[in-house]
Order: sequence, then C-alpha cells, then structure tokens
Amino acid sequence: MHKLYTLMAAVLLFTATAQSQNNIPKDTAVLTHHEATINGQHFTYSVYKGTQPVWNKEGKIVATLSYTYYEREGIKDKSNRPLSISFNGGPGSASLWMELGYTGPMRVNLDDEGRAIQPYGLKQNPYSILDATDIVYVDPVNTGYSRILDKDAKGSEFFGVNQDIDYLADWITTFLTRNSRWLSPKFLIGESYGTTRVSGLSEALQEPSRGVFLNGVVLVSPTELGIERQGAVSAALNIPYYAATAWYYKKLPTDLQQKKLTDILPEVESFTLNKLLPAIAKGSSIDPQEKQSIETQLARYTGIEKNIWDQNNLNVRTSLFWKELLRDKGYTIGRLDSRYLGIDEKNAGDRPDFNAEIPAWARSFSPAANDYMRNDLNFKTDVAYWVLSDHVYPWDSQRNHTGDQLREAMEENPSLHLLVQNGYYDGSICNFFNTKYTIWQITTSPSLKARTTWKGYPCGHMIYMDKQSMIKGNEDIRQFILSSIPAKDQSSDYKIGG
Repeated sequence: MHKLYTLMAAVLLFTATAQSQNNIPKDTAVLTHHEATINGQHFTYSVYKGTQPVWNKEGKIVATLSYTYYEREGIKDKSNRPLSISFNGGPGSASLWMELGYTGPMRVNLDDEGRAIQPYGLKQNPYSILDATDIVYVDPVNTGYSRILDKDAKGSEFFGVNQDIDYLADWITTFLTRNSRWLSPKFLIGESYGTTRVSGLSEALQEPSRGVFLNGVVLVSPTELGIERQGAVSAALNIPYYAATAWYYKKLPTDLQQKKLTDILPEVESFTLNKLLPAIAKGSSIDPQEKQSIETQLARYTGIEKNIWDQNNLNVRTSLFWKELLRDKGYTIGRLDSRYLGIDEKNAGDRPDFNAEIPAWARSFSPAANDYMRNDLNFKTDVAYWVLSDHVYPWDSQRNHTGDQLREAMEENPSLHLLVQNGYYDGSICNFFNTKYTIWQITTSPSLKARTTWKGYPCGHMIYMDKQSMIKGNEDIRQFILSSIPAKDQSSDYKIGG
C-alpha cells in the first residue's frame, strides 16, 4: 500500500447532511495527500473524495454524484496541466474499474493475467497516467455513492442515453468552475458504455450554453455508439474476434497457428469484408459451390467445424461460439474476456450458463474499493457503494446518436483528437472489429481520420486485466494526451494548406 503522509479531516464545501444508509452528504469533499513514483517520476498528489450536486432546471438539488479527483501537487499553472474526466460503463457501473485497474495511481492486487491474488487490496500503480494528467473519476446517478436525493425526482430524468449526457455535461461544467480548470487541456476517457457517455458528451459540452471544448476523447472497448448493424454486417463483424480467440486456444490450422496473431488478423479481416459479407447478403441465392468455399474458410479461421457453419447459414452467433469452441474439452469461454474458462451443468446446449469472467473480476475489485475509499481516502459513510447497480433501470436506449455526436464534435473542433483501444479477446458488442466498423463510419473525412488512432491489445474487454496490456495502454494514453495539446501560440482553426 502507498505511503499516506498527511490525512486531513473532511472539508465541507457547503451543507453536509447526516450520513446514514439512505442519506449521503450532497456536497462535501475529503482531502488526503499521497506520494507515488510513476513513469520514473517521484511526486506528491492530492486526492479529493467527495460529492457534488446535480441541479434541475429550476436550480433545485435533485441528486449528488460521488467522484474521486487526483491532482498532482506542485503545479502552479493549471492552464498547462491536462485534466482527464473518466467514466465506466454498464450503464450501471461505478468508475472504480478504470480508477483502480487502469489509469489511477493505485491498482487492485492482481497477477500478471488479471486474476485476483491474496490478500485482496491495492498496490501502487507505477504505470498510471497521473504523471501527465490530473484525473477525476465520476460515478453517475445510482452508482458508487451517487444517489437521487429529491423524493419527487423521477428515474427517467437520469436513466437514458440522452438524459445521462445532459446532466453529466452540466455537472462537468460546474466541476471545472469549482476547481479552476477551464483553461486546462481537457480529455474524456470512457470504457464500455462509458464510451457512449463520452462520445455524446463531446458534442454536448461544446454547445453554446456550456462552451467546453476538448482536446481529446479516449474510447476503451467502445460500444456501437448508436450506429446500426443489420443483416449481413451484423453477422460478419464477429469473425476476426473468433479468429483471435481460436488462435489463443490453438484451435487454428498449423500454418496459421505458428504465425503471430497480428499477422493473421489482416487476412481474416479482408476475408470478412470482401468475401463473407457479400456471401451472407446473397442469402438463398448464393451458389452452393461458393457457400461450400466460404464454410471451409470459416472453419479454417474460427476453429468451429464446417458443418456447424452450414447448419447456421454462415452465422454462428457469439453465444454458440462461446459454448462450442472448447466443448470437446468440457469448457465454455468468457464473453467479455475469452481467456477465462467456465464449466456448465451440461456439455450440451447453445450458450454458456454464465459469464466466466464476471465472478473473478468482482471478487478482486469490490473489497479493495470499499476498503480504499473508507480507510485510505477517509470517506466515512454507511451508504452502500454500488459497484454494478441495477438501480438505473429501465434505461432509455432510444435516440442513441452518440457516434454522430462524436463526429460532429470533431468536425466543429479541429483540436479534438480520438484514441480508441480494444482487446482482441473481447467477445461482446465491443469486439475490436465491430469497433473498427464504428470508427470507419465516424471518421468519414480525411481530417477526422488523421486525428484518430486505433490500438489493439492481447487481452479482453478490460484491457488492464492483462498487465502488459495495461502498461502499453497507459503509455498510449499518455502519449495521446501529450501529442493532442497544441503548441503555444498555435491556432486550431481550419486553414487551407494547414
């Protein structure tokens, strides 16, 4: 555990109510001081663990959001110090995963492959991005310690794609004002559904009523961002993920298996776009000989036998893939990270009984987070910390245009850059080739394409569960932040020849 050399009592910014299981302080912060060695630099930093209100249009406090704000000490001019605002997904997830698994200065006690080891708890993360940017991790309403406070407020005011974006955009502008960060270079980082949040926020923050212009957006394991997949496209996009996972389990033919994963994926991606997708689109009109050829290639690239592809009309769904790939060995594979194994009650069936990776992740993060916030950050409360909350449903998923919002934000803001990160073994809708398709639809102009970077890693949905991927991913974010800040006196406007 890190050295805590000063611990200050709670600083009540306004009026704090008594704490009980159903009553969190609406506006408070606890300040602690810490030290770390990150990226070879030894420095001190402050942590503000607290809550900041959400106001409705009439100026009434209706909810409060818990947050953790990490600020490097000794920085006199904050106008040159980047600020990163980080969200996780769900949509009912608190932000502990990114904070205590990836980018923060403390990390859950895991082995190199992301499995929990005893004792549960935290250790220093020398690969954090805190050397390069201050970070605030935000828990949306009804996640973490965040709660609805007004008994007359309705869940429908918060729990939806656009409602979520709207109140969070206002919350961020208040945070910038309170902490004097308007002049700082600003970045949004989102994981999973958090990528939906930050994509929509990139445009919402730029609205004239808010006037917050970002330098960068980081999408970690992005969702589809409201860009529809139908028919052949939806069926085909999974194949490169299948190939990566089959390679990991040594289920490919010898000539493919002996190659590096990154050497075979371009071949599989080309097959997917140029041969499989048109073949599926042909439906029953496909020539039998062509169909036989496609099935042979699918078996070669995925480890799933040819007859199964034939039985499923060239469309083996992910649930069947997770069940089928290692059926002969009695195992299923994980949805969010296919490196995890599960066992089912019956070997028969067309889908696993459970997601093999979820129990492993929960038992390492939840105990560590609860202990850290209470005993290291001195945030004392009896309010339950909701890691994965079902108190955000029903969720309004209609009118999701967040991919278009991100594109519009980049078009309107020439200084806005995009970094996208994916794990090759993520089998959810966030799989890496699905993401590539999303980015292709967003970055339709040369300028947007030039400001976009995609990175792949040998891991699953949570990139940081693999130590080497966590190290590389943090370095990629660090370099992205540093390279996305314009030089002094440099204009960011579009110009001919510029």
